[in-house]
Amino acid sequence: MDRGMEIHENVIRSGYLFDPVVENALIDMYAKCGSIQKARAVFDKMRWQDVVSWTAMISGYAQNGWGEEALKLFPQMQAAGMKPNSKTFSSVLSACANFAALEQGMEVHGKIMKCGFQSDVPVGNTLIDMYAKCGSISEARELFDTMQQRDAVSWTAMIAGYAMHGCGDEAVKLFKQMEHSGLSPDHVTFVCVLSACCHAGLVQEGYQYFNCMSNCYHITPSIEHYSCMVDILGRAGHLDEAEDFINRMPIKPDATVWSSLLGACRIHNNIQLGEYVAGRIFELDPKSAAPYVLLSNIFAAAGKWGGIEKDMDRIKNSRNLHKIQIYSLGNSC
Repeated sequence: MDRGMEIHENVIRSGYLFDPVVENALIDMYAKCGSIQKARAVFDKMRWQDVVSWTAMISGYAQNGWGEEALKLFPQMQAAGMKPNSKTFSSVLSACANFAALEQGMEVHGKIMKCGFQSDVPVGNTLIDMYAKCGSISEARELFDTMQQRDAVSWTAMIAGYAMHGCGDEAVKLFKQMEHSGLSPDHVTFVCVLSACCHAGLVQEGYQYFNCMSNCYHITPSIEHYSCMVDILGRAGHLDEAEDFINRMPIKPDATVWSSLLGACRIHNNIQLGEYVAGRIFELDPKSAAPYVLLSNIFAAAGKWGGIEKDMDRIKNSRNLHKIQIYSLGNSC
């Protein structure tokens, strides 16, 4: 962002500050760099905001987790006489999805119909995502089925929705239909279908799709795909197989991958492996107390309170480790 601020200063010195194209670019730059307040400052100082300005600001709020502000700005845009375009609707729907604002999302859906954007593919994709994230998976599927045209994002959004709701069989079935449609899944699609396999306990299907990435579509698995595969094996109780899978990875496993296995150790109360895995995570991220929280819950579930005390001593003796409070995680995932 430092470079962007230098450019902003040059814009002011050069006299282009009140050029709408430049101002819109500044809003977008600040928002994408995470400085939403600076983006809003540029927006508020504009002599005149066009549809691009309003959309950039709404999108910036949505991208930075300020869903409520995005939803407040949308009616202000319409009150100012600006007609939203497809990008505006997509940004507002993203805010509704991230804010779980189903009622507002349905209102926006109604405006989309009135404005004639119901056949716009990107808008349809964000509608699917919004309904799925707001808990209305049946409405998401109905939208998907009635789309006149679908792209890879449409299929991925629906598969992700099923994965989110634990509907592994439906996600796998839809993935196969996507392949038969002639569209190729990308790395995001595979993350979604692997996640669905994880929550549905579909171990063999998980292996199948993981191997299919490179063998069928020439996609090199990322650390996220490896983490999903470890999660699939771990949740299904194949802890030794999950550990072996990690040890055979062609890329160095990070703390996320090991954390997937540690979470499985907590689910299946495997203290011995849990201690080993927690140690590996601490080697990769010495300042993290999270592995000891999980490990302490494993000890607690087994009734080995002495193990918790020993574990807490290790936390206290660790360098620069933030103070934490140990508590039971219950049955949370």
